[in-house]
Amino acid sequence: MAKIIVQKTEITVLNVNEQDYISLTDMAGAKDGDSRAADVIKNWIRNRYTIEFLGTWGKSQF
Repeated sequence: MAKIIVQKTEITVLNVNEQDYISLTDMAGAKDGDSRAADVIKNWIRNRYTIEFLGTWGKSQF
């Protein structure tokens, strides 16, 4: 697991099958503190535009 520093926040980068994945939890925790990270992600994932993006992205992957 690698780490990158983004705006003074350490973000985990995981490489799986030559694809890099960044930690949304690390990014969300930096915004409002670790205790609120789950709420930030929960609200983001329920957002209409996020759902549309994930649907479009999912179709392009297969």
